[in-house]
Amino acid sequence: MKKSLLALALAAAGLAVVPAAFAQNAPDNGGWFINGNVGRTSIDKGPYDDSDTGYAINGGYRWAITPRFALGAEVGYNDLGNIHVKNIFNSNDVVDKGKSQLHGWTAGANARFNIDPQWYISGRAGLYSWKGHGLSNDVNPVRKSLDDTSWYGGVGFGYNFTNNVSVGLNYDYFDAKKNHVDLSTDMVSVSAEYRF
Repeated sequence: MKKSLLALALAAAGLAVVPAAFAQNAPDNGGWFINGNVGRTSIDKGPYDDSDTGYAINGGYRWAITPRFALGAEVGYNDLGNIHVKNIFNSNDVVDKGKSQLHGWTAGANARFNIDPQWYISGRAGLYSWKGHGLSNDVNPVRKSLDDTSWYGGVGFGYNFTNNVSVGLNYDYFDAKKNHVDLSTDMVSVSAEYRF
C-alpha cells in the first residue's frame, strides 16, 4: 500500500510539470499553493468519545479549467491529536495509555470554485497513509499499533483577501480502521492558503 501511495504522490508531482504555456495562460485561481489547517478533531466510536486539537499542512498545484474553477493535485501531512478513552461511569477522562493517536500522509485531488472574486468553495479527496495507536472495540479492549492506507475527503468555503491569500473554514474526514480498532476522525478547522 505504501508503494501505491508513493506512486500516486510521484504522479501528482509529475502532473504539476505541465507545459509552461498552459500555466502562463491560467487565470489567478490556478498555480502552486500551500495551506495549513488548525482545528478540532473528534472521534465518537468504540471506546472513544472526545475531541482534541489537530493540524494539517498541504501543498500542490491547481490548473485553471475556467476563470472560476480550478482542479489540482495535493500532498500533505496531518496530526489529528490524542483522544482520551470515554469513562463509562462519569464524564471525566480516563487517564491511561488508551489515548488514541493518529497521523499520516495524504495524496489526492482538490477543486476550488470562486463564487465571486472574494468567496470560494472547495473540495478534496484522496489516499490517506496513516499510523495510529488505539484500543480495540472488543469486550476486553486491547491497545494496538496500526498502519494502513485508506481515504480522506473534505469540503470548505472561505474568503480571498487577495489573488494570493485566502482563509477558510473546512470539514474533513480521515478514515482509519483496522483489526477492530476504529480511529476514523472528523476535523473542523480554519485554514490559511498562499498561492504562488
